[in-house]
Amino acid sequence: MTWAWEYEPDEAYVTADAPPVLIVQVEDKAAELVRAAEALYLRGETYEGLSPQGGTALVANGMFVYQVVPRHERVYILQITSW
Repeated sequence: MTWAWEYEPDEAYVTADAPPVLIVQVEDKAAELVRAAEALYLRGETYEGLSPQGGTALVANGMFVYQVVPRHERVYILQITSW
């Protein structure tokens, strides 16, 4: 398995009403979070601890809520908020 990010529950639900420029910013930041998680959890599939707490990330036109799940080797994008 390889580290990646995904929308949860799906892209249509999470990105609804978000402007395209914000979605690009969120996806770029999500890629950064994936690289960081990959470095921190070198063997994600065999990780035995609790999953880290979710977090929020700020981007130029808003923010998003995410969850890192090492055993899935995924960063899940849960909610996008624009301003």
